[in-house]
Amino acid sequence: MKKPEDIVFPAGRQVLYEQNRYSPAVKSGGFLFVSGQVGSREDGSPAPQLEQEIRLAFENLSEVLAAAGCTFADVVDVTVYLVDPDTTLDTVWKVLPDYWGDAPWPTLTGVGVTWLYGFRFEIKVIARLPEGG
Repeated sequence: MKKPEDIVFPAGRQVLYEQNRYSPAVKSGGFLFVSGQVGSREDGSPAPQLEQEIRLAFENLSEVLAAAGCTFADVVDVTVYLVDPDTTLDTVWKVLPDYWGDAPWPTLTGVGVTWLYGFRFEIKVIARLPEGG
């Protein structure tokens, strides 16, 4: 069982996670395991355009990482879930360098799915915790 201090909540998003009954991220063994992040606006709905939705998912991920003292530079493994990957993946490749800079990037696994609770993109990661984290 995880201790409360191992659970990471970004500021202002506790209600969202409590409603859905999961932890946004958990610290374990020197790593941060981040739950999938979608491009949800404050009201919980997806951003109307695909690129906005993907950017908002990255921003939500950034908030979780920051709450644990991490950045995108600490990410070592990425999994993305894509509804309609044929039309979504090009937009992901367009947005990704804005957060990770130039390649090489972390390891990445892409999974095509048929449903993401009304969203078209979700990203989950594993990051190294800072020394002493």
